[in-house]
Amino acid sequence: MGMGKRDYYEVLGVPRQAGEDEIKKAYRQLALKFHPDRNPGDNAAEESFKEAAEAYEVLHDSQKRRLYDTYGHEGLQGAGYSGFSGFEDIFSSFGDIFQDFFSFGGFGGQSRQRTATRPGDDLIYSLNLTFEEAVFGTEKEVLLETLVKCGRCAGSGAEPGSRDAMCPVCHGSGQVVQAQGYFRISTSCARCQGTGKVLVAPCRECQGQGRVREKRLVQVKVPAGVDSGTRLRLRGEGESGYRGGVPGDLYVKIEVAPHQHLERDGDNIYCKVPITFVQAILGDKVQIPTLEGGKTISIAAGTQPGAVIRFPGEGVPKLRGYGRGDLFVEVEVKIPKNITPRQEELLRQFVEIEKEREGGKVRRWPLNRRKQNEKEAMPGTSQGRPS
Repeated sequence: MGMGKRDYYEVLGVPRQAGEDEIKKAYRQLALKFHPDRNPGDNAAEESFKEAAEAYEVLHDSQKRRLYDTYGHEGLQGAGYSGFSGFEDIFSSFGDIFQDFFSFGGFGGQSRQRTATRPGDDLIYSLNLTFEEAVFGTEKEVLLETLVKCGRCAGSGAEPGSRDAMCPVCHGSGQVVQAQGYFRISTSCARCQGTGKVLVAPCRECQGQGRVREKRLVQVKVPAGVDSGTRLRLRGEGESGYRGGVPGDLYVKIEVAPHQHLERDGDNIYCKVPITFVQAILGDKVQIPTLEGGKTISIAAGTQPGAVIRFPGEGVPKLRGYGRGDLFVEVEVKIPKNITPRQEELLRQFVEIEKEREGGKVRRWPLNRRKQNEKEAMPGTSQGRPS
């Protein structure tokens, strides 16, 4: 064994076959007994504290322990292990272990400095779109007034040419220790907000914030198929971070103006086409509004009021996925309130002919039927767009 060094098992007071839990428990007891905070100015206690830490460092590491069991202290020295350089080295290595032992961070635990940077806040912007812009997508340029990275200090918060200095209150630890009996509890330093550093010369432009308020333009690419209430997320387009922190995100909330003739439900489009009762009886070609403009369709002879004609794939492009929804056209039969004498004469002739067709048969009332759903709608036929 090396000169002046005790056997590590003897230091911790454990047998050579001791397990990991037994070794850790023994070290805990010695660390609590000889900790410098409980023995201020006691050099012997400090040496015992260092000795116990060194023993634990070797025996809790399986590789170092095998080397020590085989070759002793000389074997460790030959492998380059030289122990700890001081208290800070010990606390740095066993910071988490001390926290487990004492249930709070100030008692010899590793100092936990905060970073000086902080992420920027997220922003929300309401974007108004026309019906067609929401359906087919668009690109918009929006003007935001927000916090942006300071150009003078490049976001550092420090005047160009200056640098951070150690906090004079916590001396760079980021924590202020308060004594309670022989325990010490640390809290974040109010002077440096736990960073351990302060600005010697804050930037004249941003007063040390690393950001300034400005107006900037942001390009927003709106995908096809959005609707009112859709929120688009633009990563990194929010406020700049504090003193170089990561920027926040921009959330764009979509508001869509209504269409004059079309209504939307999900990916489907609905409209109504008014026709006369004569067109319903004889059939005709009529023009309807669609997402692409005017479209001529055929109304079959004998079409009933409320009939729905479906045009697959002529609705809204699907926001998530492929393809488009459908277009549904509901037929509205309009009854004229005023007619000419000639029209009345022709209609009365029509009634007489209908009576002859009935042949005096008793007219039966039809059973009530549910309105046909969209799947049962008549297939549409297109005659192409008008020129």
